[in-house]
Amino acid sequence: MGIHVTIIEEIIARAIRRAAEGSYEEGLDKTSPWNEVVNMTMFNSTKMEYKMLQKIMTEDLLPKGGGVYQPSLDHRVLLHFLITQEKANVPKYIFNHMLWALKESQDNNRS
Repeated sequence: MGIHVTIIEEIIARAIRRAAEGSYEEGLDKTSPWNEVVNMTMFNSTKMEYKMLQKIMTEDLLPKGGGVYQPSLDHRVLLHFLITQEKANVPKYIFNHMLWALKESQDNNRS
């Protein structure tokens, strides 16, 4: 459309009125110690609480188009932070999800 737009974490933080600070984990793999921590949190929380938070996260915070959504370990760590009420860097999660979605759209020619 010819409109130059620059989005940085600080802009997202201002837009959602939340400081860009707190815990943040990314690039985790199956061997990460977070796997066990997250599984303990998910199994110790009520099923409905987990489902509700996951729905909020996938539809509002970190939307992802198409089909059934299985959260990545990074996203499950964010759910862990939400369930345990640990301060998470939500603007950074949103920003990195936007970068992922942009790269995904370019790599797979999606809009």
